[in-house]
Amino acid sequence: MQELPAHVVVFGNEKGGSGKSTAAVHVAVALMQQGFKVGAIDLDSRQKSLARYIENREEWCRRNNLKLALPEVRVIARSARPVVADAQTEEQEHFSEALSALRQACDVVIIDAPGSDTYLSRLGHQLADTLVTPMNDSFVDFDLFAKIDPDTFRILTPSLYAELVWESRKRRAMSDRSTIDWVVMRNRVASLDAKNKRRVGEVLDALSKRIGFRIAPGLSERVIFRELFPFGLTLLDLGSDGQKLTMSHLAARQEVRDLVAALNLPALNERRSPYARPGLETRFVAAE
Repeated sequence: MQELPAHVVVFGNEKGGSGKSTAAVHVAVALMQQGFKVGAIDLDSRQKSLARYIENREEWCRRNNLKLALPEVRVIARSARPVVADAQTEEQEHFSEALSALRQACDVVIIDAPGSDTYLSRLGHQLADTLVTPMNDSFVDFDLFAKIDPDTFRILTPSLYAELVWESRKRRAMSDRSTIDWVVMRNRVASLDAKNKRRVGEVLDALSKRIGFRIAPGLSERVIFRELFPFGLTLLDLGSDGQKLTMSHLAARQEVRDLVAALNLPALNERRSPYARPGLETRFVAAE
């Protein structure tokens, strides 16, 4: 009976500022606190939001003599080769090596994809077991998923990012006959029950049935998420030193826990099957 490799969770969205890195770090810490060994790959070597977050966390631990859970992080650099085919081959090799190593060492691998359409981003999407797409709660962000009629709010056709995920699912099926569990999380949701909030929810629910994704609870708009980045801390770290948490902090921590639960990741003792994919080799169907 062959044990499955580490579960790969990709945080992806072609629109920057959707909260991918913040959500990725919080999910990573939540999993580590539950006993999972977590690895992380940052595919945006220019901004390195995920890697910088973890670097800040390491520095905060060093300065304050703390022992906080830390994932093993790899950053995949963009190739500088002038020929596109050569550059893509180099990027694929580096990504494959990093992912294969973390799959052998970890229970879960979290990948933070760039907020743009790059070759590395497409490779990352293709290898996802679970794809998490944070979406700011507005029709500006929804436009990447589908075009709608402005009068009736009826869905007209899937848009850019939905098409990328569709292609990733096809290539994954061609590669190893696996499926990608796509989860869309509504991020920065306003607390007030505004008309726009209800409309976004209704249209998103209709689209989920049409193109096949699940909707998960996201993170509300809270200043605390931005304040924690310089320290590399998450809401799940607060209170460990006896400091008093506000009701807002407690509510935000519960949102993180609800998100992790909604991802429905396989438990460690459930990742064994007679139908497991053989080996730990990372396989690709070339992304275009």
